[in-house]
Amino acid sequence: MLAAGRGGAESFSWQTAAACRNVDPALFFHPDGERGRARERRQLTAKEICGECPVIYQCLEHAVTFQEPFGTWGGLTEEERGKLLSRRAVNIRTHGRSARGG
Repeated sequence: MLAAGRGGAESFSWQTAAACRNVDPALFFHPDGERGRARERRQLTAKEICGECPVIYQCLEHAVTFQEPFGTWGGLTEEERGKLLSRRAVNIRTHGRSARGG
C-alpha cells in the first residue's frame, strides 16, 4: 500500500538514485498530439527504465500522493495512475462505509 509522503526536502532525496536522473525527461512525458504506436513505444521505453530503477516504489508513491497529472512515474502512465486512484477511491468508499456499519 502506498503511504502519504512526509513532506519537506528529505522526502525527495530518492530522486538522486532514480534511473531516469540522466535521461531526457521528454521520454516520460508525451508531446502534444502524440498518439498510437509512437506513444506506446515511448511509454514502453520509459517503463523499461522504470523497471530497472532502485526507487520505483518511492517514485510511484510520490506520483500518487501528489496526484501527478502527466507523465510516466514509478512505471505507470497517467492513465494507469488515474485508474489506480479511481479504484482506491471506490475501495475507500465501499470499505469505509461498511467498517462504520452504515
